Amino acid sequence: MSTHVKRAYRYCFYPTDAQAAELSRTFGCVRKVYNMALAARTEAWTRQERVNYHQTSAMLTAWKKTEELAYLNEVSSVPLQQALRHLQTAFASFFGKRAKYPRFKSRKKSRRSAEYTTSAFRFRDGELRLAKMSEPLRIVWSRPLPEGVSPSTVTVSQDAAGRWFVSLLCDDPGVKPLPGNGNAVGIDAGLEHLLTLSTGEKIVNPRYERRDRAALAKQQRRLAKKEKGSANRARARLKVAKIHARIADRRRDTLHKITTRLVRENQTIVIEDLTVRNMVKNRKLARAISDAAWSEFRSMLEYKAVWYGREVIAVDRWFPSSKLCSACGTLQDRMPLNVRTWTCDCGTTHDRDVNAANNLLAAGLAVTVCGAGVRPQRSTPDGQSATKQKPSRREP
Repeated sequence: MSTHVKRAYRYCFYPTDAQAAELSRTFGCVRKVYNMALAARTEAWTRQERVNYHQTSAMLTAWKKTEELAYLNEVSSVPLQQALRHLQTAFASFFGKRAKYPRFKSRKKSRRSAEYTTSAFRFRDGELRLAKMSEPLRIVWSRPLPEGVSPSTVTVSQDAAGRWFVSLLCDDPGVKPLPGNGNAVGIDAGLEHLLTLSTGEKIVNPRYERRDRAALAKQQRRLAKKEKGSANRARARLKVAKIHARIADRRRDTLHKITTRLVRENQTIVIEDLTVRNMVKNRKLARAISDAAWSEFRSMLEYKAVWYGREVIAVDRWFPSSKLCSACGTLQDRMPLNVRTWTCDCGTTHDRDVNAANNLLAAGLAVTVCGAGVRPQRSTPDGQSATKQKPSRREP
């Protein structure tokens, strides 16, 4: 079975002063058009009217003809049209109850980016030229693009640390399903160890945020003392952003390596359907949970599994994986977090995390047998998820 994979290749680049100024203007115009279109659609919404993409596109044409917004003509029109398409997608997700109502973009907090389609850039002989620019971007080609492919979309962005990136979206013929191996693994996510596998392997939690916590706190204290709006504050903010970027880069690199290995080695991967957004409400554990990046781990695991023909099963979050004996099936009444090793009435001594991973694996395989599908919370004939049914209490 062949798959058609669109893959984004992200590279760092160093713009000239003219290119940086042009891109900064483009970012500002994209934000302006998005906010104006959102305001127009919101106002129409209060009048019980709906405005779609084509109507906002006509508005954009009219805005460009006004003296006040004539500067919109100075940048490429393609990123502005793409901003309207992104707004349409946001509203479609809202009406489909998949997301909240779209929010206005902030000059200081929102992502600075612009998207170019094929009519607004030229890619030839390893050089990328964007519309309104006479020189190609100086890209650091850290890895080659797939041979013989051309990007369909180019996205230019600048992060809070001031770094410039270009993302090239193209077909990747090298992504193909891996041969099946029949291996299955259960994964228990934690804080003491980032991941514990049903094989008994424990992957250490690197805790990148904790490593740089002292340096981060120092720079944040300096930032807090700077006068708002001053050049000194801007420089201090940049130092804080660079530390955050270093932490995020290291974390993302580690997660990519782990997820790629798990997908290559296993045909079936069973994880727990954790509600991280609720878990971070615990003030004592919020920082550690955020540093572990469980949501990002799951996202990477799922899209790589689709690429390579693997299966990821998410077990219901209420499944008592830690309190259930994987040997005899006895369910313990309580299992505090400080209990890392415990002995069941049947005489089996369990490592808490390894036992949970084994239970998740068994529950995930039961899901496939019961035909309950990959997504948790799917109903079975008795009205419960296949992984949410309480195990029967057995005598030792």
